[in-house]
Amino acid sequence: MSPQIAGVLQLLALIAALALAHRPLGDHMARVYSSEKHYAPEKWIYRAIGANPSVEMRWPAYLRAVLAFSAVGVLFLYLLQRLQGVLPGSLGFASIDPDQAFNTAASFVANTNWQSYYGEQAMGHVVQTGGLAVQNFVSAAVGMAVAVALVRGFARSPTGELGNFWADLVRGTVRILLPISVVGAIVLVACGVIQNFAGIHDVGQFMGGTQQWNGGAVASQEVIKELGTNGGGYFNANSAHPFENPTPFSNLFEIFLILLIPFSLTRTFGRMVGSLRQGYAILATMAVIWLGFTALMMWTEFAGHGPAFEVAGGAMEGKETRFGIGGSSIFAVATTLTSTGAVNSFHSSYTGFGGGITMLGMQLGEIAPGGVGSGLYGMLIMAIIAVFIAGLMVGRTPEYLGKKIGTREIKLAACYILITPALVLCFTAAAMALPTPANSMTNAGAHGFSEILYAYTSGANNNGSAFAGLNADTQWFNSTIGIAMLLGRFLPMVFVLALAGSLAGQRPVPETAGTLRTDKPLYAGLLVGTIVIITGLTYFPALALGPLAEGLVS
Repeated sequence: MSPQIAGVLQLLALIAALALAHRPLGDHMARVYSSEKHYAPEKWIYRAIGANPSVEMRWPAYLRAVLAFSAVGVLFLYLLQRLQGVLPGSLGFASIDPDQAFNTAASFVANTNWQSYYGEQAMGHVVQTGGLAVQNFVSAAVGMAVAVALVRGFARSPTGELGNFWADLVRGTVRILLPISVVGAIVLVACGVIQNFAGIHDVGQFMGGTQQWNGGAVASQEVIKELGTNGGGYFNANSAHPFENPTPFSNLFEIFLILLIPFSLTRTFGRMVGSLRQGYAILATMAVIWLGFTALMMWTEFAGHGPAFEVAGGAMEGKETRFGIGGSSIFAVATTLTSTGAVNSFHSSYTGFGGGITMLGMQLGEIAPGGVGSGLYGMLIMAIIAVFIAGLMVGRTPEYLGKKIGTREIKLAACYILITPALVLCFTAAAMALPTPANSMTNAGAHGFSEILYAYTSGANNNGSAFAGLNADTQWFNSTIGIAMLLGRFLPMVFVLALAGSLAGQRPVPETAGTLRTDKPLYAGLLVGTIVIITGLTYFPALALGPLAEGLVS
């Protein structure tokens, strides 16, 4: 079987698995966030944190709860790293330096999981399991809660109440993330992923010497890093490491975990707003972009020219032979079109156009299907922009799901769209203009510029993957990328929740013959075009200086 056919078959198997899970998981999540019942373990948690899950919140209160919970998470994880040297289970590792501890705390709380350190050489069991893995759960649950709050803004009227953040947070963790993670971890262990608390030990001879390695609760962290679109690896090689991702089947299963909740949330959206067709329109938009990016990535990585490419069957540099170009390309697109950041290959070694595809996937806003929760609310923001553009074309006040899109709503949507590109481009420009940051580049020219552009794109979009040719473990990059991750995560949430409150306060507008049908293929096509054009206009000059320039001359 040729590598190309094997890649296509993997893609078809993945699509079939996602299609089978879409309806049951989407309906389950809709029931979770619509239920008024609280289970006993959830009640214990509410009592422990002093929260009343039955009290509805308006958007300012919901936002304050999100920010307060996340701020406590950053502080806790920072202190845990700074105290690692005196904690049990540290494996003899020293405490983390202040700038790196800040970067890592900001990274995992912001659902980014950017890592400027070697996990197996820096973090002990307590930090990995009690700090990083915990944030993998709750940061994902925060994103889902904000998405559900926006969906309630469309579904409810006239009220300013968006639900209760603490109830949404706990239910998302206990009823959705934990059960799937338990099953997924068992599957990964069966595939060969390690799960233990072993210390540093010899694993055999290597080039005439003894190689040492440490164990860890890898399977339990691996499953939530993919399921929660987090991406932080237990080991520096991330999902290319055989302890994290040993076989082609485990590779495909991890891709399935990455895409499972973001795609299924579209059915949750349709169920909660009372129109499954609206959910299918969003799903179709996400699927078209994802399939297009995957096909383009596989084509550019298989179509490399020259004797080395022909002998290897494509651009195999930086890719694991057990996954091949097909499995690596599907993984790369899945991880950059979501906010996962896990990698099973070396993105810096992709062809010029291949590296540009991974970068553009993040620059779309990671909405196809995007991160857990963040992908859905990002796509709904773009849906509002598309409706607004359609309204300008016909001279009619735009409406979406029975809610008028007025001046306030479009300003909030515009602010959401502008904040992330501003962070990416301003920080990239500063890093290129100052003398010290440029010293961290492994490569000069277009590829070196791409390393820095990719780093800030990944940080501000809460992805966490890296081109890996950049030495980011410096005070400048640890600090600035940490700031970009926090602002890129929580400033957009301000606009999302403000928009949700504004929509929830409106009375529904009756549908008329002039109402734009947002559940039709024509609108889905308009939405795809809006996403591509807005992203192209924003990032094209920067992409032209980096991956496009490299691809044209290679």
